[in-house]
Amino acid sequence: MLPWLADHPGNPSGSHVAAREARRAVDDARDHVAALVGCLPGEVVFTSGGTEADNLAVDGVVRATGGLPVCSSAEHPAVLAPVVDAGGPVVPTDSAGRINLEALGDLLSGLDGERIRLVSAMVANNETGVVTDVDAVADVVDRHAPQAVVHSDAVQAAAWLDLPTAVRRAGLVSITGHKFGGPKGAGALVVRAGVPLVPVLRGGGQERERRSGTQNVPAIVGLGEAARLMAIEREALGVRVGVMRDRLEGGLRAAIDGVRRTVPDGVSRTPGVAHLCFDGIESEELLFLLERDGIAASAAASCASGAQEPSPVLAAMGIDRMTAAGSLRLSLGHASTDDDVDHALVVIPAAVERLRGYARSLQSG
Repeated sequence: MLPWLADHPGNPSGSHVAAREARRAVDDARDHVAALVGCLPGEVVFTSGGTEADNLAVDGVVRATGGLPVCSSAEHPAVLAPVVDAGGPVVPTDSAGRINLEALGDLLSGLDGERIRLVSAMVANNETGVVTDVDAVADVVDRHAPQAVVHSDAVQAAAWLDLPTAVRRAGLVSITGHKFGGPKGAGALVVRAGVPLVPVLRGGGQERERRSGTQNVPAIVGLGEAARLMAIEREALGVRVGVMRDRLEGGLRAAIDGVRRTVPDGVSRTPGVAHLCFDGIESEELLFLLERDGIAASAAASCASGAQEPSPVLAAMGIDRMTAAGSLRLSLGHASTDDDVDHALVVIPAAVERLRGYARSLQSG
């Protein structure tokens, strides 16, 4: 990214030499993103990140068709909020937090189903890592509402899943760079040929008039390079991180009483998330102790505004409020090491015991 920050100031929309250099760099990045997702380069629309990509998918189809969008109650707020704002229905999930296919089929086959033009189903949940079978969602849509487009938020999936297979039947796919080694503030929406979409940002007509605004060349270059590397490294990364995640979860469950995995056994999930619930623990207190010992964790989505309210995703999964109040989300990635896991296996049990001991002292006193 550095040369495009310091040495090559050209605007890709221009016609001079510097502009043509910038445009070639953007086009190269577009090729890499297309290869990662499994689409044509011309179907890639660069955005400022996953939130904008999700908003554009929902709002763009609603604007183009005049119809309604639908999603599950466990979707990322960047999808859920525009669906609700557009008056679209929200369907429940199963116990793993995946969109309930039976409920979706009932909705689409009813009278309201005739108005549905977009069905959004994230391929990997942003809090738990649970993987949704997007092909199964597309089967329901094809059967009951063939007029609707399937959108999949793949922000949490790009580092772990083979996207050309996982989202092959999604007409719209959202990704963001910082989830797989790229810069923050760079993302993309894949808009496959024939999908109706009206731009939300209008002006200069960039991105084939689907998202106006001068392209952020350094960020796009970084996104493209991360996509190129991820396509090469994804499989080995998933194996390595999955082993560490399993050791972390297994070690914590062996060392601490009253702790359980949030995701039911046998449910497919990405390797980068360990999501646990601790009995008798308040997440906010635990996070404070962990941070003091060098562990950065969260209780819900890492992109939430800092509030530690119980997670809507866990509520959608049927997890009661008291259990959800003791939830902990530990994320692992390409920079994680075995030493990190060893450190967590020492620090987290000690922090949990400290909090429980304090609670016991209050009760006895």
